[in-house]
Amino acid sequence: MIASPCPIDLSCDHHVHTRYCGHAQGEMEEYVQAAISKGLRKIIFLEHMEAGIDCGERSWLTDQDFDRYFTEGHRLQQYYRDQLTIGLGVELGYNPDCRDELLTRLGLHDWDQIGLSYHYMPIPDRHGRLRHLNLVSRKPENIRAMQAADPSQLLSHYFMVLTEAITVIRADHICHLDAALRFVPNLCFSLRHHEEIAALLDQIAAHHMALEINTSGFVIRGVPYPDRPIIAQALARGIPLVASSDAHRPADVGRFFDRLPDILQPGSADT
Repeated sequence: MIASPCPIDLSCDHHVHTRYCGHAQGEMEEYVQAAISKGLRKIIFLEHMEAGIDCGERSWLTDQDFDRYFTEGHRLQQYYRDQLTIGLGVELGYNPDCRDELLTRLGLHDWDQIGLSYHYMPIPDRHGRLRHLNLVSRKPENIRAMQAADPSQLLSHYFMVLTEAITVIRADHICHLDAALRFVPNLCFSLRHHEEIAALLDQIAAHHMALEINTSGFVIRGVPYPDRPIIAQALARGIPLVASSDAHRPADVGRFFDRLPDILQPGSADT
């Protein structure tokens, strides 16, 4: 890997998914081999955990899936121990209505890393029934639902719930902070949203968490999640940064890490 002149370790990918989540491709071992081929020293699998979500389809692991995940992960840790450090983590999707359940399930395993996110928001469907809307979905029907529900209000709710989550879940880092509603056309953050982001960053700093620089954003919008101004605010607060590909295919491991030094050069993150 290229030596990093920026405040982030480019030798570790902190956010990797596999087929276990149902919306990624490839076995765990294929991701390990991809990381070795790209010269990484460490990867951390970060599979999805959700609770109490009603959205018509599952894109997270069951407890039985996590048992299999750990069995295979421990095998790979032993087999590749001289070539790569492998972490077994979780991307916990916060649900305020299921805090106790999530905390109980977290206690079932010793996680190498906990990433914190918020994907599913309850909103009424056309029949008045509360269903969970995936805020990071690219599906046309989900985008239409987000537009109908007032994207500005949804974003405020997203930042509010994620700020609450930090006080409840002892996580290591926040995932893709500004990625909510990323597929809604012509969406812009308002002054209120920037104030909410600042409050969120204050909580991250107060709880000694890291901020993920998620390079999947390069594919979708040409810059990472979060964008440079938010990165600048994080650095000003002394928040550590971690590099993450959010890989959903083995080829995605470590993607665009070579772009991060330029993004994080002094003077570039605040433009």
